[in-house]
Amino acid sequence: MNGYTGHKDDLLKRLGRAEGQVRGIARMVENDQYCIDILTQVSAATKALESVALSLLADHLSHCVAEATAEGGTVAAEKILEANQAIARLVRS
Repeated sequence: MNGYTGHKDDLLKRLGRAEGQVRGIARMVENDQYCIDILTQVSAATKALESVALSLLADHLSHCVAEATAEGGTVAAEKILEANQAIARLVRS
């Protein structure tokens, strides 16, 4: 079971809203809207996706990494490395 299973519906709703935002941005470009207005919407969509990513990361840490740490050994080390790499990707983006 994944750590996010308990609020999967909430994540799907958030992703659906972000998808709608991106479609709206595409329409704005198609309709030659003002650049700053488009950038504002891009920023909002980015924040929406970042919110989903942070929620998934928190779930991963509290569920997957916590279980692996309790188990110990190489499994724990692998999960911690995996979490560190995911955090690094989020920070770079």
